[in-house]
Amino acid sequence: MTMAPVTANRTTLAGVSAVMRHEFRVRLRTGRWRVLLALWFLLVGGLTALLAWAAYSVEELDRRGVPVFGGLMMLLMSLSMLVVPALAGQSINGDRERGVLATLQVTLLTPTEIALGKLAAAWGVSLVFLLVAMPMAISTLFMGGVGAARLGVTVLVVAVLLGVVAAIAQCWSALMVRTGMSAVLSYLSVFALTVGTLVAFGLALPSTRSVHEVTERVPDYGAVLDGLEGGEEPDFSTVPRTTRTETREEVRPEKVWWLLAPNPYVILADAAPQKQRALEFEAQGEGERGSVDPLGAIAGAVRDARDPHSSVGSSILDDSQRAQSPVWPWGLAFDALLGVGAVAITIRRLRTPTKKLARGVRVA
Repeated sequence: MTMAPVTANRTTLAGVSAVMRHEFRVRLRTGRWRVLLALWFLLVGGLTALLAWAAYSVEELDRRGVPVFGGLMMLLMSLSMLVVPALAGQSINGDRERGVLATLQVTLLTPTEIALGKLAAAWGVSLVFLLVAMPMAISTLFMGGVGAARLGVTVLVVAVLLGVVAAIAQCWSALMVRTGMSAVLSYLSVFALTVGTLVAFGLALPSTRSVHEVTERVPDYGAVLDGLEGGEEPDFSTVPRTTRTETREEVRPEKVWWLLAPNPYVILADAAPQKQRALEFEAQGEGERGSVDPLGAIAGAVRDARDPHSSVGSSILDDSQRAQSPVWPWGLAFDALLGVGAVAITIRRLRTPTKKLARGVRVA
């Protein structure tokens, strides 16, 4: 192992850079990365072609890029979530098993520099995979319906979320002795953020159910029909109103919407810039069809869950009257704090000297 010398007065940024360069050299020492990147490019390209072919028959020509872009970003997020834990889930305990970590710890490098340098390397490699997929994402701009702002913001959100997952995986690598256990826990953490939040929301939703009586004034069309004589046309211009009281059962998802906020797919979909959302199917003329937008559909469902007026039994309001509050700032802030906490734990675990070592852990 060869590293640039680090002096006592070297800045933290220089130390992080030294560790990052070392990690890159170790990861890129063999030619397997070229093969992996080539396979990744072919996989993402093939999926994009399939999405474009599927959108050809279900979408208008000037908006064909919308479903392709939405589907591609969801698939890209899913594939990246499988790659990142493998990159960062063994970065610390793997070096500890090989006796490399102790060599770093006895240098003038601080635990913060080691942790951030390794994180930057794992995050950087994951961004290379994202960069390789950019030609396919950019191609959706020429299919219609996707703007440069939507592409840029969405890619930026994916990059940030990959950094959060890398930090969590590295934290498990610092906490666990065995690389296999840290890899499993890293994937379980990804599962908890994606599927687990949906399960938690579904389980919590019945607890918001309530039954109450509602009294309202409604048109009495029966009174108009009862007063008709044979062959007479009903006149609904002046319909009398009557008071009606009924028992309604109401579910209040706005009480538990926050359980969905940390979900990476929810953050991705809700953060994507889009025009003011209308109803899924408006009054359509002959030959018109509703647009298929995976990201817009997810964003609309989550914002409706946060909107108290969307509950069952609530009065139906026009979309312009609804408070469509965004969800992604809360989710992204939570995930970012989760990543910062994971980095803090990693730094703490890298501090030396260590009073007690786990059984089977080698120092050098």
